[in-house]
Amino acid sequence: MQNTQNNIVIDDAWFTVSKLDETTFAISEYGHWEKVHSYLLIGQQRAALIDTGLGIDNMKRMTDLLTDLPIIVLTTHVHVDHIGSHGQYPEIYVHEAEEDWLVSGIKGLSIEQIRKDIAREITRPVPASFNPATYTPYRGKPQGLLHDGDVIELGERGLVVYHTPGHSPGHIALFDPSRGYLFTGDLLYDETPVYAFYPTTSPEDLVNSLLKISEIAGVKQIYGGHNRIGLDPGLLEVVKDAVRELREKDLVRFGTGIHRFNGFSVQF
Repeated sequence: MQNTQNNIVIDDAWFTVSKLDETTFAISEYGHWEKVHSYLLIGQQRAALIDTGLGIDNMKRMTDLLTDLPIIVLTTHVHVDHIGSHGQYPEIYVHEAEEDWLVSGIKGLSIEQIRKDIAREITRPVPASFNPATYTPYRGKPQGLLHDGDVIELGERGLVVYHTPGHSPGHIALFDPSRGYLFTGDLLYDETPVYAFYPTTSPEDLVNSLLKISEIAGVKQIYGGHNRIGLDPGLLEVVKDAVRELREKDLVRFGTGIHRFNGFSVQF
């Protein structure tokens, strides 16, 4: 695991920016209970921003400090904690299965619940522009749709799209083979459970997606959407064993609870 504490390049009132290498940065929101990470990957011609965080503060303030190149936003999934600053960027991509969510919102998820979650356990000063009582998730039409197997070219750097449903129908992971970085969004992270217990989730799809990423060759570091930054690729072997165990014990279904393994957990 990387010691990102030694790699902090910006410690803003709200955002913490860590340098993963000379052209890759994590933009973190540690002042919120979800500890969300977005990632900026800089190529020769353009940059990709993987998710845009909570929207409590404007992430473009950070990306403007990191690159002058045009930025495309690649959405791992359309949950509010990953699309908060989408409105600050002109070029947004999302998997085709969640285009409607981005345009119209997630059906059955009330604005009252969203505002309650966004206001929970905030430990850093928030900007004057943030008011949880009027907080409204981003909605808008994406400029392009993503599909399994797509390659996003940044110039001397390409990102491979893996459709990894389960946590949400159009969830994606992104692999940077030039560096061996696997960006897993909310499919895989540590410390708190990866979940698939809402009606919009699928336990079976989630374990299939975990198995899918565990078979990607050349992974050198895993970067999830929450908690610690930089997980050892050996975790993918744990994932394979976990999927086998969950299936053998008939646990891959709603209501079976939290299942803990060595380095990650899932909740159905």
